[in-house]
Amino acid sequence: MASRPPVVLVLAAFLLLVEWGSTAAAGEETCSGIVPMKERGTAMSVADVGGVGDGRTLNTAAFQKAVAEIEQQGAAGGTLYVPPGVWLTEAFNLTSHMTLFLARGAVIKATQDTSSWPLIDALPSYGRGRELPGGRYMSLIHGNGIHDVIITGENGTIDGQGEVWWNMWRQRTLPFTRPNILELMHSKDIIISNVVFRNSPFWNIHPVYCSNVVVRNVTVLAPHDSPNTDGIDPDSSLNVCIEDCYISTGDDLVAVKSGWDEYGMAYARPSSGITIRRLTGSSPFSGFAVGSETSGGVEDVLVESMHVHDTGIGIHIKTNSGRGGYIRNITVSGVNLSNVRKALRIAGDVGGHPDDMYNPNALPVVDGLTIKDVWGVDIQQPGSIEGIKNSPFTRVCLSNIKLDGDGAREVPWKCEDVSGGALGVQPSPCTELTSISGMSFCTNAI
Repeated sequence: MASRPPVVLVLAAFLLLVEWGSTAAAGEETCSGIVPMKERGTAMSVADVGGVGDGRTLNTAAFQKAVAEIEQQGAAGGTLYVPPGVWLTEAFNLTSHMTLFLARGAVIKATQDTSSWPLIDALPSYGRGRELPGGRYMSLIHGNGIHDVIITGENGTIDGQGEVWWNMWRQRTLPFTRPNILELMHSKDIIISNVVFRNSPFWNIHPVYCSNVVVRNVTVLAPHDSPNTDGIDPDSSLNVCIEDCYISTGDDLVAVKSGWDEYGMAYARPSSGITIRRLTGSSPFSGFAVGSETSGGVEDVLVESMHVHDTGIGIHIKTNSGRGGYIRNITVSGVNLSNVRKALRIAGDVGGHPDDMYNPNALPVVDGLTIKDVWGVDIQQPGSIEGIKNSPFTRVCLSNIKLDGDGAREVPWKCEDVSGGALGVQPSPCTELTSISGMSFCTNAI
């Protein structure tokens, strides 16, 4: 497979830079400016370092060699160009000051040989693998302690070939927790754009302990029966911008997390400053979710302009006794739901525990949740808000919400251990939220 001439590659990069600023220039609100798109000093094709894009040849060594050469460039960095073709590979690491550029028709495809897949340590905020005790399999594309990294292109594909892993999960033959497609740890100044992620073995895009991360114009696809294939999971990360993404997977489209029980509380790394705009998709689970792993705390999350169809729960905020931590200052607005089983669920009894060392008296604080401007059709249940007896959810505000069912019957809201206010909610909300008297936080949100 021949590499693309450098002049054409430079032109493609320039066009991406122009496109990067076009949304904001057109007046559409964006948070993507937290990380500027950059040009690189050098460019090489994976074919130039021995790669073969025939779908059969294993290209791990070629990817590793290319990344090593970019690392030698220091701050000048470089671009690794993946031409059209199918580039089979095992897991590999990225480096700082690097752009991974997938051309149209390029597919980075994970090998289905799981026997040689590398293992890495459990995340300190989880204390073990998310699925099983011990370590976990490294993500297909991985980075730890890196910065100034761009993963982009012309909507090329990164294919995790996850079915072999899903079957191991179903058959209970997994020795360790499955790999993500992309995980970046302890990293900053990251852009992920104009790429298709397909068939992840586990979660798709997982920035953990990161800051200044932009995920924009990304498509994430997996069958609805694929287990735990979350789309984008910002985890114990600060200043994350997710915009203009389409996600159709087997689990939550976007789930904000921050560690698991006693390990997350001890590591104490919150998720904060998360903005999600123009998210579209479907899933048997949730459209937008917080949790249930929230032991390091989740705060200051803004979700705007979300379109969710054929989904289990539209908006799902979830925690549990033993989690500790907090969920606060969450605002979700401008949501369209279609054929959704339950529009809203805020729950304090979701998710298991990593081991029996957790403290059941470590109760989370859930405070300051605003859900407004929500329209739904073919909604089976409007919602439930069920707090924790010894730690009620407080300052929950619902406003301008209209949910239409199938016309057969009106299912009531279900609420307990919650206080807050509601205005303009149909069907009528539960009595705990029917008054906004004295609820200035809610009237200010309308």
